[in-house]
Amino acid sequence: MSKTAFVFPGQGSQYVGMGKDLYDELPVVRKYFNLANEILGYDLTKIIFEGPEEELNKTENTQPAILTLSYALYVTLEEKGIKAKIYGGHSLGEFTALTAAGVINFADAVRLVHVRGKLMQEAVPLGQGVMLAVMGIEKEELVATVKKLQEYGIMEIVNFNGGGQYVLAGESKIKELTKTQLKEVGARKIVELPVSAPFHSSLMRAAALKFQEYLEKVEFLPPKVPVISNVTAEILTDPVKIKDLLSKQMASPVLWEQSVLEMVKVEVTKFIEIGPGKVLTNLIKRIVPVATFSVNNLESLRFLLDNPGEVG
Repeated sequence: MSKTAFVFPGQGSQYVGMGKDLYDELPVVRKYFNLANEILGYDLTKIIFEGPEEELNKTENTQPAILTLSYALYVTLEEKGIKAKIYGGHSLGEFTALTAAGVINFADAVRLVHVRGKLMQEAVPLGQGVMLAVMGIEKEELVATVKKLQEYGIMEIVNFNGGGQYVLAGESKIKELTKTQLKEVGARKIVELPVSAPFHSSLMRAAALKFQEYLEKVEFLPPKVPVISNVTAEILTDPVKIKDLLSKQMASPVLWEQSVLEMVKVEVTKFIEIGPGKVLTNLIKRIVPVATFSVNNLESLRFLLDNPGEVG
């Protein structure tokens, strides 16, 4: 039997003004934006709609901003009867997926991702970490090259995004050497990501341990809908295991390609991305030939609500 999956984006999908059309039109979206402001004790909505971009891109703002918009959109779909059998999210998006599945309540989720953002930012001094997206390279070549680079400093594969796209994270002191060596083994494209820390690398281990202390204070409930883990690409049902993997996630690679393939294995034939941008939709298309649709503004939301069986 065919199934739909809801997937939620991570950092990098944000932009100033995201969700403004939804906020202006829908009371439910206004409700969650206002709640996020109250929970954080500052005007997150103003930062989302007016910027400046540097302020929105601070990871302690980016994370609650994306989670709030994605979750408000999710609630809107649920209220209109658009449902899915399994949820997944990329990095930060896993927190949105777990909130949608009822594992964490919205207030706790907003607080957690705000703290997560701060801890990730503070883990490595500004300018000492780097993340590089690498495209058009064989996995074996990439693994071998990264292994050689370990002699000179920390550089690790931290996202297996699918379709020949990977993300590396590590120390900026070996950034140029990394680019040179990757080009030598045939990497078609290398893009330095506009992020402030080497997320999901071993440089985040101390931050992950601190984050665990915050996670321990939050109640996790069994998911009402199965959620797939970034760390293991397995379907999660046990709240104790979910909590453990969320602390590890900060310093572990995101197995996105494996996660998508796992969802397809359990008969998912349609993926609906909920939140800003279309990053996951584009990645999924490279991994498997399935129906995809992204809900990221008022127009796409209305289209989906008017044509629930036709999207993809």
